[in-house]
Amino acid sequence: MTEDASLVSDPRRYFQSVDAKRTVEAEQPPVCAYLEITNRCNLLCETCPRTFEALEPPADMSWALFTRIVDQLPGLSRAVLHGVGEPMLVRALPAMIRYLKDRGVYVLFNTNGTLLRERRFPELVDSGLDELRVSLDAADAPTYARIRGKNFFDRIVRDVKRFTGYLRERDLANPRVSLWLTGLQETIGQLPDFVRLAARMGVAEVHLQRLVFDEQGFGLARAECSLFERTEASEAETIEQAMALGQSLGVRLDASGATEPGISLKRSDESSPWSLCRRPWSLMYFTAHGRALPCCIAPFSARGYENYTLGDATQQTLREIWNGEAYRDFRGRLLGDTPPKPCEGCGLRWSL
Repeated sequence: MTEDASLVSDPRRYFQSVDAKRTVEAEQPPVCAYLEITNRCNLLCETCPRTFEALEPPADMSWALFTRIVDQLPGLSRAVLHGVGEPMLVRALPAMIRYLKDRGVYVLFNTNGTLLRERRFPELVDSGLDELRVSLDAADAPTYARIRGKNFFDRIVRDVKRFTGYLRERDLANPRVSLWLTGLQETIGQLPDFVRLAARMGVAEVHLQRLVFDEQGFGLARAECSLFERTEASEAETIEQAMALGQSLGVRLDASGATEPGISLKRSDESSPWSLCRRPWSLMYFTAHGRALPCCIAPFSARGYENYTLGDATQQTLREIWNGEAYRDFRGRLLGDTPPKPCEGCGLRWSL
């Protein structure tokens, strides 16, 4: 592993540490990989594009493809085992985690928590998983059902609480468990209750998740649902209240994108919001079928994988993809005034 676990476990420090000179050709191989080990899901979330369109045929990433990718990244430090599907549907998940951990890689994934049964607790712990991120998205059952498409709220709350108790009883630090809430006009008022709920569940970390959408929008992922640059004074006050409440309850409230909730709602660079991105120089994303995409945000911010596919891991080596014509063209456009489609609204059509 190229970096210690304490570094790669902190996104803010992690991305600051990636000293990538941003040119059309990447000077260093990627240190992070997003591996969409499945694109299947058992929910119908109103904030996910797969609910509204077929992105690729349903599939789990094969073991052969998984190992083919990992074995070509000897300097890999961080692996994220999710994409647009639910990772816990994959039977090989524990073996995949262990395969990465045996190489010293920091491993995490997001789950909807619907399959976190007690019989699976030992396999998650024994795999060496570093982080388990649970996307809950609401502080009560009715709101959860509206956002997630099905009502598993009470069961998820119960099972996550049991899992944190399982870890506590055995004095286990890993996997770190966190709760995630998508930033919506409909849910921001629940943030203090969400923090209280986390405390009752034994979860010490809460994160506001970016809402990402394209120009047309879909489901609840639309401009009118967004918080970005639309935050009312009362909503900003709610965020501050939730952060103070978290401090009193021992729950840390943070935001995705390696920033704080309040800061994340403001545009960092008005003329070119994509200009600070380092992802095409530090990470690779592969779908369950081996399609190379620029990042995990691309499927949410632009329609049609064919418009931003950068390679095929079933047909090409990662070296050929990483500095191939498609990747070089993508980086060149990202560095200019006419960025690729998934990037042009980055920071404009998302919120926390």
